[in-house]
Parts: sequence; structure tokens; C-alpha cells
Amino acid sequence: MPTMDKKKIYLSPPHMSGREQDYINEAFDTNWIAPLGPNVDAFENELAAYAGVNGAAAVASGTAAIHLALRLLGVKPGDRIFCSSLTFVASANPILYEGAVPVFIDSEPDSWNMSPAALGRALAEADREGSLPKAVIVVNLYGQSARMDEIIAACDRYDIPVIEDAAESLGSTYKGKASGSFGKFGIYSFNGNKIITTSGGGMLVSNDEEALRKTRFLATQARDPAPHYQHSELGYNYRMSNLLAGVGRAQLQVLEDRVNARRAIFDCYCEQLSDLPGIQFMPELADTRSNRWLTVMTINPAEAGCSVSDLLRTLTEENIEARPVWKPLHTQPLFEHTRYYPHHEQESFSESAFRHGICLPSGSGLTEEDQDRVLQCVKEVIAANRLVGHSYNSSPQ
Repeated sequence: MPTMDKKKIYLSPPHMSGREQDYINEAFDTNWIAPLGPNVDAFENELAAYAGVNGAAAVASGTAAIHLALRLLGVKPGDRIFCSSLTFVASANPILYEGAVPVFIDSEPDSWNMSPAALGRALAEADREGSLPKAVIVVNLYGQSARMDEIIAACDRYDIPVIEDAAESLGSTYKGKASGSFGKFGIYSFNGNKIITTSGGGMLVSNDEEALRKTRFLATQARDPAPHYQHSELGYNYRMSNLLAGVGRAQLQVLEDRVNARRAIFDCYCEQLSDLPGIQFMPELADTRSNRWLTVMTINPAEAGCSVSDLLRTLTEENIEARPVWKPLHTQPLFEHTRYYPHHEQESFSESAFRHGICLPSGSGLTEEDQDRVLQCVKEVIAANRLVGHSYNSSPQ
């Protein structure tokens, strides 16, 4: 049981700037309470400018943004969609919404994101079979960008559009460009645990302004331009409210501060723990800047003397929230019998990362005292287990 007399340290809690209330008060004062309004328009414009794209559409969640992207690409039942495997289920659930078939692609060690080698094999095989995917969903995991040049080049060879799931990587860059600005569509999430939040919400971004117009149409129940309520195609209640967009505007103003804070937290963990036996941290590709949404490290139990499960158990007892790395989607019961392409034909990087990876508390509001508690706990667990020659359990529970 957790030690309840100690303050709870959360993995990635919301961090308000103090300016959010100004936008909320303005919405109340002008009675823009219902969905849409000036804050929605402004949030879309401000985020598009930040990302360096032509436009954006504010929606109810990152999941909704992916779903709308698939609709815009004309995905139909039976179509195949290639998707990163090492990610949260929300990256792939919209594939099932449309009755399409997911095919999962492994990650590679240098970025922990979609392996260009595995993607290349999958595309070549699909081409031989006459079953090329309708789209590729590539995820930027824990804030680190995938190898977008290689991935887009591979997809361009077959004229396959890319959806960049940047739910975790707002504020990151790849070769000087904003994460989420590559491919046909990019998506962001503003869930409560993300680097900035609207409590719940998302954004679809693109350089295709006609596609964004269609996005807004579909997201507001696909109402035809008629004096009465007329609907000719399926739509959704996916638009962000004016109140939440106001929160997002204030949060966007402090995004660079939040990125800098999380990078500093990562650097502190790395400096304090990298010399411990069996500990390695998630890398950062050359010519990229990760927002370090979460600090992620791996534990080699043979060297550290303890496993992810051992450390998670002790952190929980100390009232500290930590998490295993995402369980790969190709191993989830929901996606049983789906096709999967590993990074190397006989080796799955995603499965190894899940067995040995752990996410440490990384919120931008984490105090030095809180981080010291986490660091002390990690050091003590490894020291104690090495001292007694602990028999480890190598799999997360």
C-alpha cells in the first residue's frame, strides 16, 4: 500500500499558467459559452502559426483528430492502415472505427519510433501483394520525433499519405521544423497529462486548407448549408468548446517554458542515474529537440539487480506515480491476429522496450524536493537489490 502520509507525486499533472482564467472570464462576459467562438478561431490560428502550417481545426480530442484524418483520406472498411505499434491505443482505435485493418510497425532503437527499415519491408511486401495501405500513422513517442525524412520518403515512393501523431510531441522539433508539421495531416492532444492542456481536446493541422474546411464540417455533425437542419453524410460532435479553447490559448503562451522545464527534469534524472548499472535513457536523435514529455529509462535487470516491476512497486509504496512503457499494440488482445513487422526480422524492439522501460514523474511543475524523492527511491531500490542479489521479475505487471 502507498505511504499516504507522504505527498503524492504524479506522473504528468496539469500545469496552469494563471492566465487561463482571463480567457474564461472573457468568454463568460461575452456569453460565448456554447461550442465555437472567438477563442476557437484564435487558438486554431495561433497553433497553426506556431507549427508553421497553413491551418488547424480544434476538436474534442487527439483521437477525434486521427479519426477525422482517416475520414478525409477516404478510408473504407477493409482498407489497410499501417501504424506504429509502440504507442497508446488511441493511435489505432480510429482505424477500427472505420472498419479498416491495422498493420503494426515496430520501432527502432535510435528514436523509439517507427522503424524505417520495418516500414520499407512492409510497404514492399504490400506492393507485391497488391494491398498497399491507405495511410501510415507514425507516432512521435514521449516527445521524440520519428525519422520523418526516411518515413515520408518511403511512403512517397508508393504515394501513401502520412498522418503524424504528435499527441505527445507538441513543442518538439525535427531538423528545425515543428513536430506535427510533416505529412498530409498532423494531430495534437491537449489531454490533462500532456505538455499543455485544455483539460480535454485536440487539434488537426495541415497545409491543405480545403481538407481543414471539410474537417470543421464533419466535426459539427456535417450540417449542410441550408436554412433547416439537413445532413447528407455522416458527421460527428467533435468540435472544441470556446471555453476550452481559451484555456488552450493561455497554455500555448507558456509552451516553451514547459518544454524547457521538462528537458531540465530529464537532464537531472540523466545526470543522477546514468552511472547506475543497467540504466539507460531514451535517446534524442541528432538534429531534433524532444520536448521530453516524459522521462523514460530502461532497466537491464541482469546488471541493475532489479526489474521495472520491482521499481514500480517501491515507487507506488512511496506514493510516487510511475508507469511502464506502452504495451505494444500488436500484443494487445484487441488487435489479436494483426500483422506486425519487427525492426529486425527476428527481434522486436517494441517488446523489449515494454519489458524494460519505465516512465518517471516528469511534470513541468515538479519541484526539486519531489525530484529528489524520486531519485532517492530509484537509487535505494537498485542498491538494495544488488546488495542482496535479488531475483528479479523481468516483465511489467
